[in-house]
Parts: sequence; C-alpha cells; structure tokens
Amino acid sequence: MNELEAKAARQSFMVYTALSLAITFIFLVITWVNGNTYTAVARIGGMVWVFILSMIVFMPIVIPAVKKKIMG
Repeated sequence: MNELEAKAARQSFMVYTALSLAITFIFLVITWVNGNTYTAVARIGGMVWVFILSMIVFMPIVIPAVKKKIMG
C-alpha cells in the first residue's frame, strides 16, 4: 500500500466513522424526545445496532469517493 492509499484509507475511516456516530447520536436524541419510555438496555442496544448498520451502509459509499478525491 503506497502513501496515497494509506492516506485515503485513514481519511475514509474518519469520515464513515464520524457519519455513523452522528447517525447514532441522532437515534439517541430521538429516543429521548419522542415521549416513549425506553430502558437503558433498549437505548444502548439500538445505538449499537444503528452504528453497525450505518457503518455497513457508509463504508462502500465513502471509501471510493475519498479514494477518488485523494488519488485523482
């Protein structure tokens, strides 16, 4: 792996992780403000589920876009 590929991999990791954490935070806020009472286990389990699924969705979208931007 050359330097540009390593840079693209690091930057991709930061982008799709940040997006996944943002979506997870939005999920947490929704569980607080919608008026239903959720247990801590339900919230944490939902957050883990949302984080994993959003990582699965964002990885194949973000990696090629960042690689194209960095490598030209």
